[in-house]
Amino acid sequence: MTLSDYAQRYSESTFAFISAVALVTPENIDKADHEGWTPRQIIHHMADSESQSAARLRRILAEPGTEILGYDENAWSENETLGYRSLPIENSFALYKASRASSLQVLKNLEESDLGKFAIHSERGNFTLEDWLSVYSMHPVDHANQLRKAIGE
Repeated sequence: MTLSDYAQRYSESTFAFISAVALVTPENIDKADHEGWTPRQIIHHMADSESQSAARLRRILAEPGTEILGYDENAWSENETLGYRSLPIENSFALYKASRASSLQVLKNLEESDLGKFAIHSERGNFTLEDWLSVYSMHPVDHANQLRKAIGE
Protein backbone atom coordinates (compact mmCIF):
# COMPACT_ATOMS: atom_id res chain seq x y z
CA MET A 1 0.00 0.00 0.00
CA THR A 2 1.34 3.44 -0.88
CA LEU A 3 1.39 6.41 1.46
CA SER A 4 -1.30 7.99 -0.67
CA ASP A 5 -3.43 4.86 -0.26
CA TYR A 6 -3.01 5.01 3.51
CA ALA A 7 -4.07 8.66 3.59
CA GLN A 8 -7.08 7.94 1.37
CA ARG A 9 -8.21 5.03 3.55
CA TYR A 10 -7.75 7.14 6.68
CA SER A 11 -9.84 9.95 5.17
CA GLU A 12 -12.60 7.58 4.05
CA SER A 13 -12.88 6.05 7.51
CA THR A 14 -13.13 9.53 9.04
CA PHE A 15 -16.17 10.26 6.90
CA ALA A 16 -17.72 6.86 7.58
CA PHE A 17 -18.01 7.87 11.22
CA ILE A 18 -19.17 11.41 10.42
CA SER A 19 -21.91 9.93 8.22
CA ALA A 20 -23.04 7.63 11.02
CA VAL A 21 -23.17 10.50 13.52
CA ALA A 22 -25.46 12.37 11.12
CA LEU A 23 -28.08 9.68 11.87
CA VAL A 24 -28.09 10.45 15.59
CA THR A 25 -31.21 12.22 16.84
CA PRO A 26 -32.40 13.32 20.27
CA GLU A 27 -34.65 10.25 20.21
CA ASN A 28 -31.87 7.69 19.59
CA ILE A 29 -28.79 9.25 21.16
CA ASP A 30 -29.12 7.22 24.36
CA LYS A 31 -30.30 3.96 22.79
CA ALA A 32 -27.86 1.16 23.70
CA ASP A 33 -26.37 -1.32 21.24
CA HIS A 34 -25.91 -5.02 22.00
CA GLU A 35 -22.64 -4.20 23.80
CA GLY A 36 -24.36 -1.62 25.97
CA TRP A 37 -22.87 1.54 24.49
CA THR A 38 -25.13 4.35 23.30
CA PRO A 39 -24.40 6.69 20.38
CA ARG A 40 -23.57 9.36 22.98
CA GLN A 41 -20.96 7.10 24.60
CA ILE A 42 -19.55 6.05 21.22
CA ILE A 43 -19.09 9.68 20.14
CA HIS A 44 -17.38 10.63 23.41
CA HIS A 45 -15.18 7.54 23.11
CA MET A 46 -14.16 8.46 19.57
CA ALA A 47 -13.18 11.96 20.67
CA ASP A 48 -10.97 10.60 23.41
CA SER A 49 -9.57 7.84 21.22
CA GLU A 50 -8.76 10.15 18.33
CA SER A 51 -7.11 12.75 20.54
CA GLN A 52 -4.98 9.92 21.95
CA SER A 53 -4.23 8.65 18.43
CA ALA A 54 -3.15 12.11 17.27
CA ALA A 55 -0.65 12.29 20.14
CA ARG A 56 0.53 8.74 19.44
CA LEU A 57 1.14 9.54 15.77
CA ARG A 58 3.25 12.52 16.69
CA ARG A 59 5.22 10.56 19.30
CA ILE A 60 5.95 7.78 16.82
CA LEU A 61 7.24 10.29 14.28
CA ALA A 62 9.08 12.72 16.57
CA GLU A 63 10.25 10.36 19.31
CA PRO A 64 10.70 6.90 17.80
CA GLY A 65 11.05 4.20 20.44
CA THR A 66 9.16 6.20 23.07
CA GLU A 67 6.51 4.61 25.27
CA ILE A 68 2.82 5.18 24.61
CA LEU A 69 0.21 4.15 27.14
CA GLY A 70 -2.93 2.17 26.59
CA TYR A 71 -6.09 3.01 28.49
CA ASP A 72 -9.21 1.24 29.67
CA GLU A 73 -11.92 2.58 27.36
CA ASN A 74 -14.69 0.98 29.42
CA ALA A 75 -13.43 2.67 32.59
CA TRP A 76 -13.44 5.98 30.75
CA SER A 77 -16.99 5.38 29.50
CA GLU A 78 -18.19 4.60 33.04
CA ASN A 79 -16.43 7.54 34.71
CA GLU A 80 -19.14 9.99 35.78
CA THR A 81 -16.84 13.00 35.59
CA LEU A 82 -15.98 12.32 31.94
CA GLY A 83 -19.71 12.42 31.19
CA TYR A 84 -19.99 9.75 28.50
CA ARG A 85 -23.60 9.11 29.58
CA SER A 86 -24.66 12.70 30.10
CA LEU A 87 -22.64 15.39 28.33
CA PRO A 88 -23.74 16.86 24.99
CA ILE A 89 -21.85 15.45 22.01
CA GLU A 90 -21.05 18.66 20.12
CA ASN A 91 -17.63 19.35 21.65
CA SER A 92 -16.60 15.71 21.48
CA PHE A 93 -17.68 15.46 17.85
CA ALA A 94 -15.74 18.64 17.05
CA LEU A 95 -12.68 17.15 18.79
CA TYR A 96 -13.04 13.94 16.73
CA LYS A 97 -13.17 15.90 13.46
CA ALA A 98 -10.30 18.21 14.42
CA SER A 99 -8.07 15.34 15.56
CA ARG A 100 -8.70 13.41 12.36
CA ALA A 101 -8.14 16.47 10.14
CA SER A 102 -4.91 17.35 11.93
CA SER A 103 -3.59 13.80 11.70
CA LEU A 104 -4.51 13.60 8.01
CA GLN A 105 -2.35 16.67 7.38
CA VAL A 106 0.56 14.88 9.06
CA LEU A 107 -0.09 11.71 7.05
CA LYS A 108 0.15 13.70 3.83
CA ASN A 109 3.69 14.74 4.85
CA LEU A 110 4.96 11.20 5.50
CA GLU A 111 8.00 9.77 3.81
CA GLU A 112 8.42 6.05 3.07
CA SER A 113 11.18 5.93 5.67
CA ASP A 114 8.64 6.93 8.35
CA LEU A 115 6.75 3.65 7.99
CA GLY A 116 9.32 1.75 10.05
CA LYS A 117 9.18 4.18 12.98
CA PHE A 118 7.58 2.81 16.12
CA ALA A 119 6.73 3.39 19.75
CA ILE A 120 6.46 0.89 22.57
CA HIS A 121 2.78 0.46 23.44
CA SER A 122 2.19 -0.49 27.06
CA GLU A 123 -0.21 -3.28 26.02
CA ARG A 124 0.88 -4.21 22.48
CA GLY A 125 4.64 -3.85 22.51
CA ASN A 126 6.22 -2.46 19.33
CA PHE A 127 3.63 -0.28 17.61
CA THR A 128 4.85 0.86 14.19
CA LEU A 129 3.50 3.66 12.10
CA GLU A 130 2.03 0.98 9.82
CA ASP A 131 0.26 -0.51 12.88
CA TRP A 132 -1.05 2.95 13.71
CA LEU A 133 -2.34 3.40 10.16
CA SER A 134 -4.05 0.02 10.24
CA VAL A 135 -5.71 0.51 13.63
CA TYR A 136 -6.87 4.08 13.13
CA SER A 137 -8.06 3.50 9.58
CA MET A 138 -10.48 0.83 10.82
CA HIS A 139 -11.43 2.19 14.24
CA PRO A 140 -13.93 4.82 12.97
CA VAL A 141 -15.53 2.28 10.63
CA ASP A 142 -15.95 -0.21 13.47
CA HIS A 143 -17.60 2.39 15.67
CA ALA A 144 -19.71 3.76 12.81
CA ASN A 145 -21.09 0.24 12.43
CA GLN A 146 -21.62 -0.02 16.19
CA LEU A 147 -23.44 3.31 16.20
CA ARG A 148 -25.66 2.29 13.28
CA LYS A 149 -26.59 -0.95 15.06
CA ALA A 150 -27.43 0.94 18.24
CA ILE A 151 -29.92 3.14 16.42
CA GLY A 152 -31.30 0.31 14.31
CA GLU A 153 -29.87 1.30 10.92
